[in-house]
Amino acid sequence: MAGEIVDNKGRGEAVWEWPAIHPEGRRFGLIAISVSLFFLLILDWEIIGWPLLLLSAGIFAFFRDPERVVPQSDAAIISPADGTVMLIGEVEPPLELQIDDGSGFTGLASGPVTRVSIFMSVFDVHINRTPVGGTVRRVVYIPGRFMSAELDKASEENERQHILVERTDGLKLGFTQIAGLVARRIVPFVKPGDMLAKGQRVGLIRFGSRVDVYLPAGTDPKVMIGQTVIAGETVIAEVGQRGLIEGIAQ
Repeated sequence: MAGEIVDNKGRGEAVWEWPAIHPEGRRFGLIAISVSLFFLLILDWEIIGWPLLLLSAGIFAFFRDPERVVPQSDAAIISPADGTVMLIGEVEPPLELQIDDGSGFTGLASGPVTRVSIFMSVFDVHINRTPVGGTVRRVVYIPGRFMSAELDKASEENERQHILVERTDGLKLGFTQIAGLVARRIVPFVKPGDMLAKGQRVGLIRFGSRVDVYLPAGTDPKVMIGQTVIAGETVIAEVGQRGLIEGIAQ
């Protein structure tokens, strides 16, 4: 049940439900179904109709929008995307998140921070969520190329959208939606000035892509390369917490 309070002491209830389909995807699925039925029922071309019908099911699955249980700890920074952690490294935040944009609100400070990059395959949920709660200070769209989102340089060359969120305590966190080889559109749900709860939906990227998170200074990730994360649920870092985490792939 959406909005229900749960904890790690047994409070709450788990009920399996079919995930909702985001409205952005319903029209694509309905178009695919209509075309498949045309080939099946009108033209009797099963060799085309049945594959198209399977494709329509895949489209609905791509735009699924399941509910998530969002950790509410003030220190927790949660994953903005479903997928696999592909890159972790020290980088300068994007200039678009640093420079004075004339809004009267400062951006991120200059200097290296840890970037966590999460790759979403076409099989992952593509609804993105904010890693922290607060006020949206910037939404900056940048047109670009459509190279593989797994490449490091995709963060600087691909079509992308930067989002900057400021918490009530003044902490700022930036993250970037990056279009990939197949993705052709970033769809925003938010604009500057919007108030967001942690884990709230902020947008989607169609058909395979990546999200970069720029952790606050003095904060190390709690995830590792190759780890699978879940948007709105997986804690990828805790503000101000440092320390090396090691794992064994098996």
